[in-house]
Amino acid sequence: MSIAPESRVTSLSLTISDLGRSLAFYTSIGFEAAPTGANHAALGSPGGKPFLYLEARPGALHPRGVTGLFHFAVLHPDRAALARALRHMVEARIRFTGFADHRVSEALYFSDPDRNGIEYYRDRPRDQWTRNGDRVKMVTDPLDLDSLLAEAADSPATWQGLEPGTRLGHMHLQVAHIRPAEHFYHDVLGFDLTARFGSQASFYAAGGYHHHIATNTWAGVGAPPPPEGSIGLDEFTIEVPNDAALRSVAERLTNHGAAYRQDGRDLLTEDPSRNRVRISPAA
Repeated sequence: MSIAPESRVTSLSLTISDLGRSLAFYTSIGFEAAPTGANHAALGSPGGKPFLYLEARPGALHPRGVTGLFHFAVLHPDRAALARALRHMVEARIRFTGFADHRVSEALYFSDPDRNGIEYYRDRPRDQWTRNGDRVKMVTDPLDLDSLLAEAADSPATWQGLEPGTRLGHMHLQVAHIRPAEHFYHDVLGFDLTARFGSQASFYAAGGYHHHIATNTWAGVGAPPPPEGSIGLDEFTIEVPNDAALRSVAERLTNHGAAYRQDGRDLLTEDPSRNRVRISPAA
């Protein structure tokens, strides 16, 4: 039995080293930010619920060769919105780490000041995706930057930051081993396995999406988890549509012997690489 088709990832929490520096960066790339304490902030798009939560730990380090966050992906409402973001970021001299056309989407890649990976992307319409059953064809082709910048040039709108409706689209995680990750996200939680890139990466989704979660071993097969308190991912949230869907996930966890605990209405668990997952019913 699959996870409820309305399920999706909705937020994540990151540990960073300097709150002021991170707020300056994230607001420069369009986030609306609200400090919530001396070392905490909540960020999102205008008029929307925050989807990125920061906790500063001065002196925290970002170890290499460990499991955790590869990148979090911010979904823009349409191509014009992504184009305007690209134009602004070029003008602001944001350093990109890559660009890609995945056929299901167009994507820009970069990192925050603590080397937390970020993707800005837009989806192509679903009727343009190539499918084979539950599998979705995704590739990594060069992105047509000229076309994207031309669309920004043709847009009458000026940059006002992230546009309403911009939200967290997917999470890409580094894991120690692919097969245990597949077992957890596919067999235990119930996401469809939508694609594999050889033996190094797998992709999972609900409701026919291309992927809500991805896992890879690019930090090294057998990579250890980061030390507690390191820069990087603290946890991310999967939202299911209601309490009945949450009970179904709890039953699946129990039946597979996967540990979890209650936190109010939420369930807290970990994947086999100790990436923390919060499962929450929609409000």
